Order: sequence, then C-alpha cells, then structure tokens
Amino acid sequence: MELIDNLTLGFVTAGHPWNLLFCLIGVILGTLIGVLPGIGATATIAMLLPLTFQLEPVSSLIMLAGIYYGAQYGGSTTAILINMPGESSSAVTAIDGYQMARKGRAGAALAIAAIGSFFAGTVSTILVAVFAPPLTAVALQFGSAEYFSLMIVGLVSSIALAHGSVIKALGMVVLGLLLGLVGTDIYTGTPRFNLGILELSDGLNFVALAVGVFGIAEILRNLENEHERDVMIKKVTNLWPTREDWKAMTAPILRGTAIGSALGILPGGGAILASFASYTVEKRISKTPEEFGKGAIAGVAGPESANNAGAQTSFIPMLTLGIPANPVMALMIGAMIIQGIVPGPNVATEQPALFWGIIASMWIGNLMLILLNLPLIGLWVKLLTIPYYMLFPAIIAFCSIGVYSVNSNVFDLYAVAFFGLLGYGLSKLRCEPAPLLLGFVLGPLLEEHLRRAMIMSRGDPTTFVTRPLSLGLLLLAAAVLVVVLLPSIRKKRDEVFVED
Repeated sequence: MELIDNLTLGFVTAGHPWNLLFCLIGVILGTLIGVLPGIGATATIAMLLPLTFQLEPVSSLIMLAGIYYGAQYGGSTTAILINMPGESSSAVTAIDGYQMARKGRAGAALAIAAIGSFFAGTVSTILVAVFAPPLTAVALQFGSAEYFSLMIVGLVSSIALAHGSVIKALGMVVLGLLLGLVGTDIYTGTPRFNLGILELSDGLNFVALAVGVFGIAEILRNLENEHERDVMIKKVTNLWPTREDWKAMTAPILRGTAIGSALGILPGGGAILASFASYTVEKRISKTPEEFGKGAIAGVAGPESANNAGAQTSFIPMLTLGIPANPVMALMIGAMIIQGIVPGPNVATEQPALFWGIIASMWIGNLMLILLNLPLIGLWVKLLTIPYYMLFPAIIAFCSIGVYSVNSNVFDLYAVAFFGLLGYGLSKLRCEPAPLLLGFVLGPLLEEHLRRAMIMSRGDPTTFVTRPLSLGLLLLAAAVLVVVLLPSIRKKRDEVFVED
C-alpha cells in the first residue's frame, strides 16, 4: 500500500505541467543527441548543467534523466536506417537492424526497437520503485564509518567504468580526488591547493570541470575526426510488426529486459554492457545462429530492450546510496549537489516528491518517446545532413554562455578551456575521464566522513572494521578490486609464459 501511495505522489509530481514540459524537452534532446553520432548523453548532460541552476530541482533532474534514456531510443534510429549508431549502446543494434532495413523492413525494425525499449523501460521503472525503498531503509542505518566505506566502494567501482588500463583508471581516480581537495579546509578554514588564486577558495567549479572534460573535449575529438557522411533519406513505411515478428521478438524482449535490469545496477554496467550481453545470449541460444548479422529480429529486440532497461536501473544505486553506476549518474549526482541536495538515502525521506517524481517521470518519458520517435523518423535522419563544423561552434558558444551565467565569472570560462584541453590530452593518452569525475564528486564526501568517523571514534581507525556494515562494504570493495585486476594479472602471467 505504501508503494502505491509513493507512486501516486510521484505521478502527481511528474504530472505537473512544468515537469511534464521538461520531461518532454529531455526526451526530445535525448533522441536528438542519440541520433547525432559523436555527442553522446554524457557530454550533453555536462553541457546542460549550467541550465539547472535556473530550474527547480525536480524539473532539472527529470530533464537530465530524460536525456539519458532518450538517447538510447535515438541511437537505434540511425543504427537501423544508415548503419551509424548514435550511441555506443546501439552499436549492436546496427548489426541486424541495418540488414533488416536493407531488406525493406526498416519500419518493422524501428517499431521492434521502440516497443522493446518501451516495455523494458516500463518494467525497469517498476523495479526501481520496488527495490529503491528497501535499499534506502538499509542505507539509513549508516553512520560516518559506513559512508566512508561506501565511498571506497564507489571509488573502486569507478575503475570498472574504464575500458582500458587499470593503472590509468586508478591514476584518474587519484587526480579526481586531488582536484576535489582544492579550496578551503571545511574544519580549519585553511586554504589548500588554491595556488593563491582567490577564485579557487571555494574549490573548483564542478560545472566548469564537467563541461570541459566531457563537452569541450568531446567536440575537439569529433572535429579532429571529421569525415563526410553520405545520408540517403528514404520513406519508411509499415511501422508495425507482423504476427510472426511478434512471436520472434517477445522472448528476446523479456530476456533483454532481465539482463539489462540486472547489469544496469552494477558499476561499469549500464546500457552498453547490457546490449552486448543480450546479443551474445540471443545468438547462443538461437536455433538459427547463422541468421544473426543478416537481419535477425532477436538481434534487434534483445539489445534494444537491454540497453533501455540498463539505463533506467542504473538510477537505483544513485538514488538510494548516492553511488553512481556510470558517468551519467555521476553528473546526476553533481546536478543534485548544485541544487543543494545531499545525494544518498536521505533524499527519499527528506524529499520524497523529488525521489518519486523522478521515478514516475521515467514511465511518462518512455510513453512520450514511443509516441514521438516513430512519427519523427524523417526529421531525425535529416539532422544528420548538418555538417559538424557548423554544429559544434554553436554548441561551444552555448556552453560558454551557460557556464558564465552560473557565477557571472570570467574565471569559469578559463577553467572550461583548461579542462577541455586537459580532457582532450587525456583522451590522446587513452585515459578515460569518467573515473576522474567520480573521484572529484566522491572525494570531498570521502574526506568528510573519514574525518567525522575518526572524531567520533576518538582517533581509533579500527572503527571501520569493527562495525559490521562498514566491514562488509570494505570487503565488497576488495572483491570488486580483485575482479577488476584479475584479467590484467592473467594477461601478465600469460605473457611471461609466452616469453619462457
């Protein structure tokens, strides 16, 4: 009964005209950046963070959430029609979706992707509503020692977000922690690491860092890789699956939803891993695996369901524990901090309208997406004809205006330029920025709870291992670290054996 009451509160909040408008804006923007390859949900949310200062917390977070799961819808459109995935999670969809389009079944492929995404989005929203309150209840038992251990889990898990070198990912986490220490000591009031620059007395601007490292750096990378795009726009017809299509897609949609819902909760999981895992499962259990890569319906239905489910269940650890499962969730936490909201279990108890409003808006947003996406297919594809050299300068100007409007401080623009160049340089060194951002977000919280726990225990460090919940979280962090390091250790061992 309590769940129904909470969902009622959520739908009342999300159904407010102002929140509905921003939900619509979010899903449209998400679809747009999903269609346009090279921008991505992470960069877009980072660039829109300055705008959230001017909005109510509920409206801003509903819009940012809509951008994230809306991008999963949009990415499949170009993946199917022109074999150009707008999002990384849609790369698998292109394998069979584009082959269906070449056979004249583009309409059916798009409908299957949309229906699978809507079903997965609906189910995963229910899962968020069901599992979030129990996790929140457990987290409310946490003290400073438990929160410190939880932050350790988050930082260790952030290494799993990186797809390259573990050492480089660890270096990015440490760099993020150091950047998070810039400013003034919260207990003594002593300036630290500010290089004598007055503007750094309150620390580095999160918006400037996020826009620079993700937004500007991403634009620079895309301008460097500029290439001609040959877009052939054809009329898409028959936007409804046949009876045979329904039979072929039902089971893959169910399996994809289950896989995506489970993997979305895990650090480093989310939409990308879910879509690849779903495709692998469908191909292995299929009675006709040779059809995959030639237009198999299961190769579209499964991955599209999985990536949307994974995108939405990744909100569970963010909303309940304040731990981001992926870079987008780290930006969402940053948006909450900007609004003066402390991420974690207290959000559900202190601001239930915000908590349940976000959850309810996911279902509303998914309904908007399925009603909008199919009729506007021609418009989305036509946007691909806009050259990058015209699109990106306008985006940079928009980012600059947004960042400046936050504090009306020119120093923030210098910071954006610096972090943009830093992010571009890190990409050249194959260092992913996601662990850096997570370190920056979690670092100050880690320090605060560490010092508070030590004060409460009168300087006894064993408090972190004598409290059961804290010890359990530290053991979990150790297990995650082993899982992350194990492939690297095996690779080094194999190299030694080969040399011998």
